Amino acid sequence: MANLRAILFDKDGTLFDFMATWGRWTGALLDDLAGGDPARTAALALALGYEPVQGSFAPDSPVIAHTPMEIAEALLPHLPGASPMALVARMNALSARAHLVEAAPLRPLLSGLREDGFRIGLVTNDAEEPARAHLDQSGVAEFFDFVAGSDSGHGAKPAPGPLLAFARAMRLRPEEVLMVGDSRHDLVAGRAAGMRTAGVLTGLASAADLAPMADVVLPDIGHLPRWLDRANLASAEALS
Repeated sequence: MANLRAILFDKDGTLFDFMATWGRWTGALLDDLAGGDPARTAALALALGYEPVQGSFAPDSPVIAHTPMEIAEALLPHLPGASPMALVARMNALSARAHLVEAAPLRPLLSGLREDGFRIGLVTNDAEEPARAHLDQSGVAEFFDFVAGSDSGHGAKPAPGPLLAFARAMRLRPEEVLMVGDSRHDLVAGRAAGMRTAGVLTGLASAADLAPMADVVLPDIGHLPRWLDRANLASAEALS
């Protein structure tokens, strides 16, 4: 088994705690789109599998792992006359200003991974522009060698295209890359790309949901360095 040389992160639910970040954002989005109409707010919330009082999501909510256009398509039946592209642009603008809650302290984690020689990438089903804005807002953009959103031209998870684009850009074999994510979309994409996979529990999926497709399931990304040390030691011993 090859040594891991790169880490590819999902964004929402992985770098940033999903509920703490996107529960509040979704409520603000629906208020903005409904224009103060309670009936429309309720219809939009139902379309997104969102419970406004608790700020929680159904397991199949499109907000969890779908692209902005897929989220827009769920909302459009309740927004007569709305343009799909204009709605996506509105969501992206609101997303770029979201209050982000880190799943673990990002700067020391990412700095440590870079010091250990890992290349670092981000693949998200969000759009690329708000994804870059989130990294800038968190003060960690400098640590990323590669950023791809669903609109970056490589496709979207669970297809492996954006993951393979990262491997090509880093001139690495897929088996030298670890895909880290909080959803089945992330891990299915990682497996399809021929990468190793790590699930984290800072999204909405349970360990039981993620375990069949993961080499390891961790409480959060803060536990990665210790696991990486063990994984690469095991690889070195297997090759010796």
